[in-house]
Amino acid sequence: MIRSLHRGAALACAALVSLTLTLAACGGSDDPPQPQLTLAGALDHPGAPTLSDIQAQPPITQTVSFTSGTGSQTHIYTGASLWGVLTNAGIQVDAARKNDVLNRYVLATGSDGYKTVFTLGEISPDFGNRPSIVAYAETIGGASAALTTDGPFRVTAPGDVKGGRYVSNLVKLDVRASGSTVAASGGGVSTQLVVSGAVQRPGTYDLAALQALPAVTRTVGTATYTGVSLYDFLNTTVGLVTNPAVKNDSLGLYVVATGSNGYKAAFSLGELDPGFGNQPDLIAYTQNGAPLTTTGFARIVVPNDIKAGRYVSNLIAIEVFAAAP
Repeated sequence: MIRSLHRGAALACAALVSLTLTLAACGGSDDPPQPQLTLAGALDHPGAPTLSDIQAQPPITQTVSFTSGTGSQTHIYTGASLWGVLTNAGIQVDAARKNDVLNRYVLATGSDGYKTVFTLGEISPDFGNRPSIVAYAETIGGASAALTTDGPFRVTAPGDVKGGRYVSNLVKLDVRASGSTVAASGGGVSTQLVVSGAVQRPGTYDLAALQALPAVTRTVGTATYTGVSLYDFLNTTVGLVTNPAVKNDSLGLYVVATGSNGYKAAFSLGELDPGFGNQPDLIAYTQNGAPLTTTGFARIVVPNDIKAGRYVSNLIAIEVFAAAP
């Protein structure tokens, strides 16, 4: 604000003070600086919004429950929509790619370096619709107060079984495109998929290989799908590469599914893990008891998504990535 002042700056400042604005707004130094949250990466307007900036966005109050090392917890948080914070900063996407937002994620980092991934498809109201917020206050005993030990900002993960993705002392949100390098295979009906990236046993899987794995069935609307649990496939069949020395290291992983036409959708491991988001996605190979046809030998099915944008048909690849620091 001081940069907009010219001659008579002192008089202008005094007038503003008389209108109950703070001395800080006029360049006063008595008040401590406000906490800031760094927004970085693939955004039109990266920056460092202050607590007041976040509070100026439409407030959301949510009651959440989860388990932790100290037992069951219930909290009432107030904050701004995580999706809203990011969209207000202008999420950059490739307009030439259909639903390119689904191939992007945000890395939330705490002041101690703790990290977790949320894919944009997971938090988008049009797709996963997980209503995470950037919390700045908590209601305790009927009164709302600023976050203390967990603040000044904390990201929430409503619906998570455990609280590992509730990043305390949040300092940075970094939006990124996925690291996927798989190209389209020309479109058409797929007959196999290749698994690569941060997995212990990369390889190629056809229909017979999938059918040899433990089967699960999910009913979505009027359709009943049979296939393989996406999380079990990643965690057990191919095995995730994690660092046991890093607390909840798997929460910094994400997976990208690619179709034969190059269409991509990303999923965070925290979203899929039964101990956290518990999203029951599967690699389906039958629908209503019949083999898939035009949608390929296998298809990613996402039961709780509002729109079917993350249903990747004609699946040709699954890549697992660790979000870079």
